[in-house]
Amino acid sequence: MNRLLLGLLLCLSFWSHTTLASLLAIDYGTDWIKASLMSPGVPFDVLLNRDSKRKIQSSVGWKKEDRLFGSDAFNIAGRYPTDTFSALKYLHGAPFDSPTVSFYTSLSTADLAKTSRGTVAARRSDGSEWSVEELIAMQLGYVRDLAESAVNGEKVTDVILTVPPYFTQHERDAVIDAVEIAGMRTLALVHDGSSVAINYAMTRTFSDVPEHHIIYDAGASAIRATIASFSSVDSKSKNAGTSINIAGVGFERQVGGNELDRRLREILIKDFARKHKQDVRSDKRALAKLWKEANRVKTILSANADAVASVESLTNDIDYRSKVTRAEFESACRDLTGRFAKPIFDALANADMTLDNITSVILTGGSSRTPMVQAAVTAAVGKARIAQNVNADEASVLGAALHGAVSYIAEAKNENSKPRTINTLVFPAGSKAGSRKTLTFKRKDDFNVKLTYRSPPVPGYPSDILEAEIKGIPEALKNLTDLGAVDPVVKATVVLSESGFVSVQDPVAFGEIKDDSLSGKLKGLFGGSGSSSEETTADKETLARSESSSVPSSSQEPSATPEKKPAKKDNTIPLELKINLASVPPMSVAEKRAARDRLIAIDRLEAAKHAREEARNSLEGYLYRVRDLLEDGASDSPFVKCSQEKERQAMQKKLQEGFAWLSEHGDDASTKDFIEQRSALEVMEKPIIHRYQEIEEFPKALNTSQMWNWSTRLFITEAKANLTASQDSDIPPRYTKEEIESLEKTLKEHERWMNEMVEKQKSVEMNEDPILESSVLREKVKPLETQLQKLLKKKAPRIPKKSGTASSTTAASSGTGGSKSGGGSSSPSSSSSSSSSSQGHDEL
Repeated sequence: MNRLLLGLLLCLSFWSHTTLASLLAIDYGTDWIKASLMSPGVPFDVLLNRDSKRKIQSSVGWKKEDRLFGSDAFNIAGRYPTDTFSALKYLHGAPFDSPTVSFYTSLSTADLAKTSRGTVAARRSDGSEWSVEELIAMQLGYVRDLAESAVNGEKVTDVILTVPPYFTQHERDAVIDAVEIAGMRTLALVHDGSSVAINYAMTRTFSDVPEHHIIYDAGASAIRATIASFSSVDSKSKNAGTSINIAGVGFERQVGGNELDRRLREILIKDFARKHKQDVRSDKRALAKLWKEANRVKTILSANADAVASVESLTNDIDYRSKVTRAEFESACRDLTGRFAKPIFDALANADMTLDNITSVILTGGSSRTPMVQAAVTAAVGKARIAQNVNADEASVLGAALHGAVSYIAEAKNENSKPRTINTLVFPAGSKAGSRKTLTFKRKDDFNVKLTYRSPPVPGYPSDILEAEIKGIPEALKNLTDLGAVDPVVKATVVLSESGFVSVQDPVAFGEIKDDSLSGKLKGLFGGSGSSSEETTADKETLARSESSSVPSSSQEPSATPEKKPAKKDNTIPLELKINLASVPPMSVAEKRAARDRLIAIDRLEAAKHAREEARNSLEGYLYRVRDLLEDGASDSPFVKCSQEKERQAMQKKLQEGFAWLSEHGDDASTKDFIEQRSALEVMEKPIIHRYQEIEEFPKALNTSQMWNWSTRLFITEAKANLTASQDSDIPPRYTKEEIESLEKTLKEHERWMNEMVEKQKSVEMNEDPILESSVLREKVKPLETQLQKLLKKKAPRIPKKSGTASSTTAASSGTGGSKSGGGSSSPSSSSSSSSSSQGHDEL
């Protein structure tokens, strides 16, 4: 099972049990996209692309005016290097001036531009610019189209995506923006680590003592290590299961398969310069060709000691060919050896564990197949701990790590006091998704709260996440004081969502209102308000620790203690909250709408283009088919038998006109023109096709009519006999004389009409239009069929009871008559059923 299936299982809680809509899961990787669809009636598995492959290249590009996706886009990079865009995952929410963008330019041949938000856009050769969110939205839309094709055109709008645990809020915002531009809705972002843990646990059993395993994921852009703990839950009950806990996460963001490809390409560049005295770094087409070849050579070197690199017409019509050894490649990457294993030790430190606590290290991710990566991991953890139990291409994890802090300006104690910034660690590294923290502030005036990373999460990325303005404090505190509140405070909740987004919610002014009544004094005397006092005291202590800059260590796990509701509604007064976005904000609604409109416009343009191409291909194919019919000329062919000479001559003339028109106007004609040209020839062929179809259908329809005639006549004969027997025994008949006569009249009229029309049809030749058509035969027999069925369904009349011997005699006579009656009705029914069963009339 792959990461997508497991991601769906993890997120079923987001999917209503009552909905029948399809749910799409997408693992958008740096090099590859994997997707899976959950939909009623569709097998639950990885979504296949149009080439029936289980994964899609993470590329989008243009071949002149034709937009391409996947491998089709990746493979044209050598010809259109500035119109093909791959590995866009690096640029999710990245500031344009960041080192990440500089690193991307060392890999890609794309021309980049700066957006109005300070993020990255790609510039095509025609000068048009597309933001990273728009380009990724195109790829997501392509995957959605594949999913909709799998469910016969049903709309797919709900999506779950996997993201690395180290993604910042800015990068997650960019993912959500891309999904919305693609016209879908994000149900959740799932970290790409726990899925591997679930995959590992599904086919294994564990004891009550936890087992700790390291999931080592070496991908194209980064390496992640996740420590997962497995233990049995209710092992002795019928509801036994496995508990999975993510204990720690470590990662290295810029050491992955693409860095290895870059260094191998550099070996090829230097080798070409040495042999041909030319530097190809300024030739984007050559760089794109060498990038593709470097990836191929790396794959070969994973299983062989050497490989031959070969690129035809690399630059200036020079064919390049060279031998590369694994030793040479590993020498160029020697400085990365320590960084390969670093995420493992970071995860151990984050989980407060050592290798002695680890049972095994599970290798996953495409780059885990590289020998130097395997050697570095083996050297770090020992060969005995290495396990390769999961699909390296289709596995992923869940585990969050947001090292976030809250900061705000301390209230000045006097006019001459210098402003102080108070910093409070809210979510230490390793905090679980779905956590909530309630902060208490002893403030009298409005103030701002900033949510920031304690240090830049990535070089060149901003540390700030958002700023919350809390207003209306003086008025709210005054109202609480007037109500008798003692030392009112301000409370706000900081939330880390299941998808890894942090936000400030529900700011309120809160105060304990003093109760001077006798019951209130007794309640206070015996500790009735103790819980609220403890909460206030705890909040004061937290505030004191914050003001003295005594920040809790990351080992102190934050707890989400729910607030106890005040005794009175007046204890809490909501405050005004305004959120100001970070220095790299997500796209605004207007920006996303404009981007969505651009994608819709290009989709419509391409749809119209495809429709035109299909119409042209349809016309051209039809012309050749008709030409083959006319040129066959065999007198025994169905087409010749069912057509007249003058019809074939007219079609031949129209066919020649069609070929001439296609040659002269085919490049400029519209979809409508192609359809009209085909329709003009189809009108001439249609009568011939109709005659041939009638030759096949008429005998079937005639046989059906004759069978109904025969069944009806048999029924009438037996019904008359039943009527005579009933009259002799003084028993009510099942069918009246009038009913039988009416049915007989209908039968005779139908037989007379059918015999007359069939005789006329006998004189019609095969190449002439029929006088009597099969559809008319079927329609004419329906009144007879309906009338007969009505009588067959008629219930037999009740026989009146009589006393004494006469009654017995009558009953016996009645039984006999009933038997005859039954025989009279069942016989034609049986006959009719037998005769018409092949015609599909189940009623008989």
